[in-house]
Amino acid sequence: MAKLLSCVLGPRLYKIYRERDSERAPSGVPETPTSVTTPPSSSWDTYYQPRALEKHADSILALASVFWSISYYSSPFAFFYLYRKGYLSLSKVVPFSHYAGTLLLLLAGVACLRGIGRWTNPQYRQFITILEATHRNHSAENKRQLANYNFDFKSWPVDFHWEEPSSRKESRGGPSRQGVALLRPEPLHRGTADTLLNRVKKLPCQITSYLVAHTLGRRMLYPGSVYLLQKALMPMLLQGQARLVEECNGRRAKLLACDGNEIDTMFVDRRGTAEPQGQKLVICCEGNAGFYEVGCISTPLEAGYSVLGWNHPGFAGSTGVPFPQNEANAMDVVVQFAIHRLGFQPQDIIIYAWSIGGFTATWAAMSYPDISAVILDASFDDLVPLALKVMPDSWRGLVTRTVRQHLNLNNAEQLCRYQGPVLLIRRTKDEIITTTVPEDIMSNRGNDLLLKLLQYRYPRVMAEEGLRVVRQWLEASSQLEEASIYSRWEVEEDWCLSVLRSYQAEHGPDFPWSVGEDMSADGRRQLALFLAQKYLHNFEATHCTPLPAPNFQMPWHL
Repeated sequence: MAKLLSCVLGPRLYKIYRERDSERAPSGVPETPTSVTTPPSSSWDTYYQPRALEKHADSILALASVFWSISYYSSPFAFFYLYRKGYLSLSKVVPFSHYAGTLLLLLAGVACLRGIGRWTNPQYRQFITILEATHRNHSAENKRQLANYNFDFKSWPVDFHWEEPSSRKESRGGPSRQGVALLRPEPLHRGTADTLLNRVKKLPCQITSYLVAHTLGRRMLYPGSVYLLQKALMPMLLQGQARLVEECNGRRAKLLACDGNEIDTMFVDRRGTAEPQGQKLVICCEGNAGFYEVGCISTPLEAGYSVLGWNHPGFAGSTGVPFPQNEANAMDVVVQFAIHRLGFQPQDIIIYAWSIGGFTATWAAMSYPDISAVILDASFDDLVPLALKVMPDSWRGLVTRTVRQHLNLNNAEQLCRYQGPVLLIRRTKDEIITTTVPEDIMSNRGNDLLLKLLQYRYPRVMAEEGLRVVRQWLEASSQLEEASIYSRWEVEEDWCLSVLRSYQAEHGPDFPWSVGEDMSADGRRQLALFLAQKYLHNFEATHCTPLPAPNFQMPWHL
């Protein structure tokens, strides 16, 4: 009877992975009482085959879940319509509640029938036995057996806790349950007395900004967090996850962040291979509709690196909602997991981000300054210009206020706090992070990210002459035009390198540098062009084109 109840309340099982011979426990090792023996993989279908009763019951419950999601998103309009028609009176609400109660009882009955179907299936009974054993005893053998199953991630046991590192327990400077530290925007009206009257005047605007950010704004910024989109992408996500586990020997893990969100991760270890880049770990930060199952993780994998992918809060197996604070909290526990559980030193970690993933990548670079390098692909400097691009001009004040208070993705500001090597990849046909049209390459916000970084690190070089010539170089839409500008100013790379190395040897590596202070205008132009070419590489493609592995290069450094 207890097993039947476990089947009724248990998670949905999607797939049973092919178990490799090298992963099976040695035959001479005695089993613990809480471990469960898994039958040979040849006797199992890699795709879980539910019985007819479970299959049909699952379809009914999935359809009900979709209808509930549609009802949730359309509820404001539905309530407004019902109110206008007078259907919200007590005499009409009471019968409706009876219908709703009856429907819930029917769905509960369907869930019980699904449990009976699972109970009659030996594959599911075997799975639920392993899951219960793992929850009782987190032994390596139980976790190894559980990793052979792909199921609803809510029931996956937590593998790493944000407080687990001993340094976090002993130090008061780490994150609290309120979250890690973020750079806060400056007040819009500096110098104004923050009196009670001013607070009351601002209250309606603040309420409006909060409602916009938590309803329309967050879903527009992170469409991957919308349940209906995830439902549509589910077959593709399951296929991508199976590829990572079965072909790349990936290991899935659940991390608990300081805000209570559970973060879904996938780790592929290449340290045992002959390739030297396998000793380096690339942590991948996906875009606003990207998942590690089908995202930018494939690029460093093809290049031979060890890779750690993770999903934003509210994406696939990760819980929560993807606001900046939650994003930073998730990134913090991912980096801690890489250092304290996977055993990588910060000097062996590279942060690679695509598009909106640049926010968490630059936050990690700012917060963990010993990280080896940062690679930002198709990213931007600040969210406000891109938000204004898609909203009406009459909403300018509301959009700016909402972004600054609730959705402040200040990538450039965070990146300037990092002292290590940086590479920016600009898509020359990018249709997403341009503020006009894709053909207008100067409206690509990747340009602004480069200029802000260079102006912070080399303020004397990026004076009037240097800034002007870099803008000319950024206007080039092809490699031929870039080379033409480069040769026009007769850039001597050996001379540029010797100037930079001499300055570093005399003054140290910490930015900002005052190199170029006593230099001629022609020398500053050469240095500015040299640095721009080292920090930014062009990729002739649109925003969502996967980056080929040969284009995944380590950033330049002296």
